[in-house]
Amino acid sequence: MADDLFGDRLLVIDDDLALGSIIKKVAAASGFQVVVSDNAAAFMNAARLWHPSVVMLDLKMPDTDGIQLLRQLAADKCAATVVLTSGADGKVLDSALQLGRERGLQMGEVLPKPIRVEGLRQCLATHKRRRLHGDDLEVALAEDQLYLEYQPKLDCRLGRITGAEALVRWRHPSHGIIPPDRFIWLAEETALIHRVTDRVMREAAAQAARWRADGLAIEVAINISAKDVEDIDLPDRLEQHCRAAAIDPSFLTLELTETGAMREAVQMMDVLTRLRIKGFKLSIDDFGTGYSSLVQLQKMPFSEIKIDRSFVMAMADNSGCRVIVEIVVDLARKLGLTSIAEGVEDAAALAVLTELGCDLAQGYHVARPMEPARIAPFVAQYEAGLGRTAA
Repeated sequence: MADDLFGDRLLVIDDDLALGSIIKKVAAASGFQVVVSDNAAAFMNAARLWHPSVVMLDLKMPDTDGIQLLRQLAADKCAATVVLTSGADGKVLDSALQLGRERGLQMGEVLPKPIRVEGLRQCLATHKRRRLHGDDLEVALAEDQLYLEYQPKLDCRLGRITGAEALVRWRHPSHGIIPPDRFIWLAEETALIHRVTDRVMREAAAQAARWRADGLAIEVAINISAKDVEDIDLPDRLEQHCRAAAIDPSFLTLELTETGAMREAVQMMDVLTRLRIKGFKLSIDDFGTGYSSLVQLQKMPFSEIKIDRSFVMAMADNSGCRVIVEIVVDLARKLGLTSIAEGVEDAAALAVLTELGCDLAQGYHVARPMEPARIAPFVAQYEAGLGRTAA
């Protein structure tokens, strides 16, 4: 694989060439290769041929607008993270972010104009890919550099910890701990995603079995990629991991993002239905961020709806987000599905979710991700009434 294919490449389109020059200077100092354009045709040509890792897009320009470019980037299946730069009002920016996600793009944050140099530096640091390569991930799999942490899930009605989400981490010998959003894209690009998923499933199933043997009733969720579900053999592979761990598949939940659930609907239905037949639970993750949510719920055999954190975290300040959460919780109840809210960051959010009848809550207010050895003591402390102080 070409050494620079996964390098740090920034593609910028902005009609303000002076601003473009500043962005180029700061990005270059941060280790990015940079291309700046004020022409839509040249920008799209670079997006197709240069393979940027980050795209910085001005929403409002004289000859085109960012929404048109988002449409074209999505049509080309652009894999870059898209950062919006604009002086538009908040609702326009929120709509543009939502539109990008619904079209399947990887949307980053917004850099409002006037852009501050420090904010730009922080943004670029967030999206640096640190020149990871497929060979690095091959080594990580061979040398067991991937490991799992678990974030507890709270049953809102019982006030008890009843589940945990397995979150994969990469302990890189030179880059330190790398979170999944920095390398799952690499696994998908290099066709290593099936091996990563197998690694996660094998360990998560074994851990769930160990907790069960110790008398700890913790169900475990793992994330699967849309690329995983393109493999018709996925149900058999995951069932084999459960057999090897002597754990029933019903104790495991597979989380698939709503955007991922929109791909290859017929095969998706085939694979997901077989997973349900084998006993696995299925969660539609980031619910509310895709344009065909209700269609997917009607067609696909999901057993759980996971409400996207963007709605949960904004409930306190945005009545519209609270209404959306309430509607989703009610929808789940009427469809006989479990509802879970992620991004629960404070007691007020948890109180609202409990009032609305949400089944499960997950977020830093409940607990941060932790090593598996810490789960049992945490559960014991939580049930003893110490709650958040045990996290």
